[in-house]
Amino acid sequence: MGTTFTAQQNHLLSTLPAEDWERIFPHVELVQLPLGKVLHEPGVPLRHVYFPTTCIVSLLCIMEDGATAEIGAVGREGIVGVSCFMGGDTMQSRAIVQSGGYAYRMKAQTLKDEFQRLSALQRILLRYTQALLTQMAQTAVCNRHHSVDQQLCRWLLGSLDRLSSNELSITQELIAHTLGVRREGVTTAAGKLKKAGLIDCRRGRITVTHRLELEARACECYGIVKKEFDRLLPSAI
Repeated sequence: MGTTFTAQQNHLLSTLPAEDWERIFPHVELVQLPLGKVLHEPGVPLRHVYFPTTCIVSLLCIMEDGATAEIGAVGREGIVGVSCFMGGDTMQSRAIVQSGGYAYRMKAQTLKDEFQRLSALQRILLRYTQALLTQMAQTAVCNRHHSVDQQLCRWLLGSLDRLSSNELSITQELIAHTLGVRREGVTTAAGKLKKAGLIDCRRGRITVTHRLELEARACECYGIVKKEFDRLLPSAI
């Protein structure tokens, strides 16, 4: 496993100077994160933070009636657990694995200590947090003003950016929970994309066959978020 995965697959870790990486290397461990695993619950103090390499983690808001909606997603470009170094210690969202894979885990206190050293890691974490806030804000706008068709295109493109293939292992029901919409809406939107030849849907899998055309159908939200990540964290996604 150690010969297949490296911490440098995570953009934040890959940008660290050698001396900083050597200092924190003994404190990170590679962990496998299966689909559906909950990493953090709202209001619960953070014990660990995660630097995804091949997995995607969804940040979900949970309503009193159990309804959910994604406010952000984290893949190889970032870190799960920003409230740890922002002084909050807890998150008001659930962090759940949306696409299974691997990540590097670090104790929350260790990250706090490194952050307070005013190291290169602190600077890159702050820039990432600014990009993540842009993603969250744009997701809220998209959910309010754009159609399910456009939201699905945005979501598919964002997921592809965080994976090394054009195939997603996910059900339409899970996508509906993630977007906070009815499953029927996702089924209809996916059907349109399949009919147009942009995606292929099989049980539990979606394969994007024409990415450029998918980008043309997406709303401006995808481009706005990607441009901000590219500005703050070049080559992150």
